[in-house]
Amino acid sequence: MAKPPAKHSQLVVGRSLHDARARARMILRSSLAQTGSSFRPVTARRYLRAGYRLIGTHSGIQICRWTRAALKGRRLCYKRWYGVRSHRCLQFTPSLQFCNLRCVFCWRFHTTERFKSEHAWDPPDLILDDAIEAQRKLLTGFKANPHVTQKLFEESTNPTNVAISLDGEPTLYPFIEPLVREIARRGMSSFLVTNGTIPNRLEEMIEHQTEPTNLYLSLYGPDAQTYENVTHPMVPDVWQRVLASLRLMDRFKHARTIVRLTLVKGQNMHNPAGYSKLAMEAPPDIIELKGYSWLGESKQRLPINAMPYQSEIREFAKEIVKATGYELVAEDAVSRVALLARDAHAVGLSLDPQ
Repeated sequence: MAKPPAKHSQLVVGRSLHDARARARMILRSSLAQTGSSFRPVTARRYLRAGYRLIGTHSGIQICRWTRAALKGRRLCYKRWYGVRSHRCLQFTPSLQFCNLRCVFCWRFHTTERFKSEHAWDPPDLILDDAIEAQRKLLTGFKANPHVTQKLFEESTNPTNVAISLDGEPTLYPFIEPLVREIARRGMSSFLVTNGTIPNRLEEMIEHQTEPTNLYLSLYGPDAQTYENVTHPMVPDVWQRVLASLRLMDRFKHARTIVRLTLVKGQNMHNPAGYSKLAMEAPPDIIELKGYSWLGESKQRLPINAMPYQSEIREFAKEIVKATGYELVAEDAVSRVALLARDAHAVGLSLDPQ
């Protein structure tokens, strides 16, 4: 049988591509309609292509790479130090894309919607229900994976930890305190990561005696000028806000408190004495040094040599040890992390090797 002319073949391929794009647009519109998402279609499309699932009006989830690895019996996320079992962790945000900083090292994409106010906010219980259901749907394919045991798969469908850290600034969600309380009510641990620019949200938790299992405050510079240079804040008095949040951490009596330094060579990886002085404003149970990774949208803003080597992170950590009296208790070279603890035994770290 003679082959069709090349021109006809190109037309068929073109028509198929057009049909596929039309189906994709239809699926996107259906997804936005079902969730009630407030995102523009172009923004939602970028998230869906990246493996996210939109939850309600302003939330989202994504399966973490370490969840996938743990399901296959491979290595776990460094958050194992805090008792997190990677295959049972829900990576989630109640403020997808909404942030009041535009950090140069952020690997998320920044759009005109990055900082805005919602007119209506979804309730915590609904968000959590939908997030768990969306995670289960995303994990469905692992059930038939020959490298995943039935036990691990079944456990993964019932998360025991909620990492409120996926994207955006979680404390922009006005019901973050009831959300943390709802997570605890369901018997799950929580991992709240904040940039510390909205200290009144932390005050609300203290007032209501609602504490996450792990409270992370990310510190992006040892001084106000460095901080503003790397974060490009969209709110006034950002440095004073961060200082206020640091000083609130000591009022959390049950949460494990962590100050995280995100270190970027040529940007904010200097003045360890300045970082040490700031950390002691808290002072936290843990100081975590996390090296920048050249990923996602940050590759358009920073060179690859902005990533520090683990040896450089270690040396920086040793300077902070000298200034604070904390102890270097663990490292994870894959994730470029060094962990300093005031008392590793007192805060219940799991430092046994995998």
